[in-house]
Amino acid sequence: MDREIKLILSCESSCDETAFCVFDVNSNSVVRNVVRSQFVHEKFGGVVPELASQEHLRFINELCDVVSLNKEISLRDIDIFAATAGPGLPGSLVIGSSYTKALAWHFKKPFVPVNHLMGHVCSVSIENNVKYPHICLSVSGGHTAIYYVENELKYELIGGTVDDAAGECFDKISKLLGLGYPGGAKIEALAKENDYKDVFKFPRAKTKGLSFSFSGLKTAVLYKLVNDGFYNLEKKSLVKYIQSEYVRDVSSSLLCAISDMLVSKVAVSLNDFNNVAAISFVGGVSCNKYIRGKMKELARNKAIDFYVASPKHCIDNAAMIAQAALFLYKDNPSKFNNYSSDIFV
Repeated sequence: MDREIKLILSCESSCDETAFCVFDVNSNSVVRNVVRSQFVHEKFGGVVPELASQEHLRFINELCDVVSLNKEISLRDIDIFAATAGPGLPGSLVIGSSYTKALAWHFKKPFVPVNHLMGHVCSVSIENNVKYPHICLSVSGGHTAIYYVENELKYELIGGTVDDAAGECFDKISKLLGLGYPGGAKIEALAKENDYKDVFKFPRAKTKGLSFSFSGLKTAVLYKLVNDGFYNLEKKSLVKYIQSEYVRDVSSSLLCAISDMLVSKVAVSLNDFNNVAAISFVGGVSCNKYIRGKMKELARNKAIDFYVASPKHCIDNAAMIAQAALFLYKDNPSKFNNYSSDIFV
């Protein structure tokens, strides 16, 4: 690097979380990390892009003050400003990126745009001395993918979903069961109450190579509810109250199916790459303790390391954006000394 870097201020606003982080480069640690989730979307059963943008606008300045401990950390002391610059909701991305880029311009400091997916891949590096190369499974409401990670900056997409993401599958089934949005944590809690029994043995999609497919699983659960007389397709609503035992059975069976599909594809990827030193599990769904356990078991059986971030770094957060920005800036500092870079990357 051509100048000493001590502090990074990063912003994440790709969907329905507004997040800021102050990151200490010397200790590779988070000084301050704040995330504000948006609950305005719950009644709609999913994220409404326009409402998400409005919520970012309402709270972005306040959250920036909070992360700086209400000015105890001066923005003048920040050495690098970074923000998520795609993929994500365009309106949400523009608000966070433009705000942070304007701060960088004002203080004449580098601005580093970061790919959201790279942020998730890098999230395990915040608290772990990660070995390379490794296989990374990234799972969230919008993405399900497997990466071959060669080093801090070089990663290759080797498998992804051909339709829906695993996190979306959790959310949609949660909505069908009347559990609300978001659904992942609620499904997991009910599955745990049911001792993770695979009662209904929902189908596991058989896809080529390392690709995933979850639309068939959603359909199978839907028609299970229809055939058992709980759901009306024409009215798109529950017909009658579902007994709690039945909801637990569906939840645990769904979790088992999704877990099996994820773990089996990672197992295949390990056979395709002989020099893999570890498995990492990232994204919002990596908060799921049951799937974490299955992934850890796979790594143990293969005698390789397993990395997963703490829950606060699994969901969309700004700390992972700071970590990715540090890797990018170290590689080519001069690339980020102007403010003409595209908002979207």
